[in-house]
Amino acid sequence: MGSTYGDWLREQREAAGLTQQQLADAAVMTRSHIAHIEAGRRIPSKEDARRLDKALNTGNVLSSFLPQGDAVVADYFEVARHLEQQATEIREFALSHVPGVLQTERYARAVMRTVFPPWSDEERDRLVVTRLERANVLANPMTPVVWALLDESVLRRPVGGAEAMAEQIMHIVSLVESERVRVHVMPLGLGAYHLMQGMLSLMWFEDQPPVAYSEGLSVGKVHDSPAVVHRLQGAYALALGDALPLKESLALLRATAKEYGHHD
Repeated sequence: MGSTYGDWLREQREAAGLTQQQLADAAVMTRSHIAHIEAGRRIPSKEDARRLDKALNTGNVLSSFLPQGDAVVADYFEVARHLEQQATEIREFALSHVPGVLQTERYARAVMRTVFPPWSDEERDRLVVTRLERANVLANPMTPVVWALLDESVLRRPVGGAEAMAEQIMHIVSLVESERVRVHVMPLGLGAYHLMQGMLSLMWFEDQPPVAYSEGLSVGKVHDSPAVVHRLQGAYALALGDALPLKESLALLRATAKEYGHHD
């Protein structure tokens, strides 16, 4: 989305002579939510936009100016990345590869080598650093609370080779054993389930409504419509009910790492 919408909102607010707090009060929102929208870190829902239009007496300008349709991952994931850093709770679902926040450097490099057209070594180095920086959210021992639901195919596909996979899986094991992250595995024997259509990340915040981020091939989207987010949360909850319990998931992670050549 960039900051175009945020710039427009700020211009309208300043033209009306309102502070962020005054606009937040008039639109029944929080000041920090207004600040995130103006900075380009949040995409307002249609209801947010309607309330902003009413508070600023701008007709339906802010509503009609909302980004429409899907956008490429690079555009929308930048917003999602900012949200990830602000979240108090994150629940990830991964269908094909380990979620970025849990990736090791070697695994991340292997994933990025699959991009077409290929990136230069310099681009890849820069993006690997950016991806690894996402794991900094785990430096705080308490927040955010992170759950990961992994399709078993994530463990079975040898991204980067056996040694890289063993290292990656044991990295996840250590996070689980330290109780920093909770991981559940969707067994291959389960068959079809709703979430297998793509990747999903659910995020909750201290002072903002929850959002969801979904991703498929060359497309990603941030969802903050309450109805859509609620539906995606429900789909995640249903899938979690079919996943292996934590203890069995951890045992499967260890066994798979051993198959890749890891030795305790």
